[in-house]
Amino acid sequence: MQTKSMPSHHTPTQTAYEARMLRVVQYIYANLESDLSLDTLADVACMSRFHWHRVYHSMTGETLANAIRRIRLCRAAGYLLQSEEAIETIAVKCGYPSVQSFNRAFKAGFACSPGVFRKTGTRVPTLGLTKQGPVAMYEVSIKDEPARHLAAIPHQGDYMKIGEAFDKLAAIFTSRQLWPVSGEAIGVYFDDPEAVAEPNLRSVAGMVVPASVEMTGGLEPVDLPSGPHAVLRHVGPYAGLHAAYTYLFGEWLPASGHEARNSPSFEVYVNAPQDTPANELVTDIYLPLES
Repeated sequence: MQTKSMPSHHTPTQTAYEARMLRVVQYIYANLESDLSLDTLADVACMSRFHWHRVYHSMTGETLANAIRRIRLCRAAGYLLQSEEAIETIAVKCGYPSVQSFNRAFKAGFACSPGVFRKTGTRVPTLGLTKQGPVAMYEVSIKDEPARHLAAIPHQGDYMKIGEAFDKLAAIFTSRQLWPVSGEAIGVYFDDPEAVAEPNLRSVAGMVVPASVEMTGGLEPVDLPSGPHAVLRHVGPYAGLHAAYTYLFGEWLPASGHEARNSPSFEVYVNAPQDTPANELVTDIYLPLES
């Protein structure tokens, strides 16, 4: 494998990722009454659905759901103050399925009903990105990786609870005497926890194995493609991985000149918490890139 070191930080005045973010924001404003699903906005951004929301959230500090909610409410507030349109009409124009849902959202955002807001003339809040504070820095390298074939146990829910799936996997490997043919321990994470409700998060706990290993009794095959990957090494407790992802998607990727591939990111666990102090745990985060 060839490894090429990349600079840890760039500060371009404008990047392709910034242009994509602006395009998405423009699309949201122009289509408040339409479908603003993550898949739709990923298409607008011309980015992989696996990675688009992580990039947006990491760069702005705000989830897309919150941005859409904020923009819809700001637009509604403008209509309330600057027009005489019925509240029912404004609700539809701003993408709310009913007056009731609009009233609930507006009261949650402005602490008063649309009718009271219109009468009192409260000032409309300004639109702005919310990301603040210093960002942790990490070294990222580009590696040409081989394909990986995993024997895996699926996990649904909180990613921090995937340890149960790994324990089940270990029990199967022990009972079937698969350890001699096993390779890396890998967690594959299919959803962005900032965009998908915790109970619906999908991941797998896997081990690299030869294709000859039989997938029965709860094991499922998962194949990770070969090709270039951005690799970020995180040293420390797993709870600190969130900051590493924020840097990888919000700082490094937009400045790198690379495109994320339409394939999920994954983590390779170099050591294990069973025999390693938390501050010495080593986790490599792999982000598949376009060739």
